[in-house]
Amino acid sequence: MNAPAIGPVAREMIARLESHLAPARMNLRDDSEQHRGHGGYNPAGESHFFLSIEAATFAGLNRVQRQRLVYKALGDLMHERVHALAMETRAPGE
Repeated sequence: MNAPAIGPVAREMIARLESHLAPARMNLRDDSEQHRGHGGYNPAGESHFFLSIEAATFAGLNRVQRQRLVYKALGDLMHERVHALAMETRAPGE
């Protein structure tokens, strides 16, 4: 995780992803400020994220299947707190 300071939502996202997907590499970036004034922007922050993740769990799966695993791991955060999540998913060696 390459972030100088992360908030409670990002910490919870990281914990859930580590627990469910055991990533070899992961970088979660809060892009919320780039969306100020746009739909879903939350002045409290932590509403828009970019995730780059590499996990063996993704081997043999297509992009949509991988994204579904990420959404499943994040569960209610995607419905209650996170407005947008852009992601790049990879299996080891890709």
